[in-house]
Amino acid sequence: MHVPPYYKKKSWQRLMIGAFFGAVIAYCLFMFMYGKMYEQMIEENLDLQVELSDLKKHNEALLKDNEDLDEQSKKRVTINSIETELIHAKELRLDPLIVHQLEELIKDDIGHLIGQDVAVISKSDRLLISTLENKTYNIDDFSYRLHIKKLIISQQLKITAHVKLGA
Repeated sequence: MHVPPYYKKKSWQRLMIGAFFGAVIAYCLFMFMYGKMYEQMIEENLDLQVELSDLKKHNEALLKDNEDLDEQSKKRVTINSIETELIHAKELRLDPLIVHQLEELIKDDIGHLIGQDVAVISKSDRLLISTLENKTYNIDDFSYRLHIKKLIISQQLKITAHVKLGA
């Protein structure tokens, strides 16, 4: 029995070349779509991890503070949470993952303030600002510095900072 030599016909050659290039284009399209979806999943996972760690730290600080409460500490106002906002991150074209990591590093540095008296923190606000501005945060072989634009000390400590590439 003889197999016909289809590989010599132009129509079969075009079909095979078309199938090959179609497979390459489909593979590239699939990898692009998969990469976008995977990036979104990583970002969502990072958001949830940050939220979980914030809630754990918040819970630990509040439990510790709750154990130490007495009659006098019930009358004072304490810091319950920390919120950070980084401006100028879009102008530097920082990846959202780097922004999350930077916010997490800031919250780690000042996480001990949760449960502290607002009056004590407001007296040492310059120290808090100096602490954040003089620290260099290293993420992925880049160093970042902060310049505090706004600091609101209440039950929720709000920090608005200007991000700069630092050396």
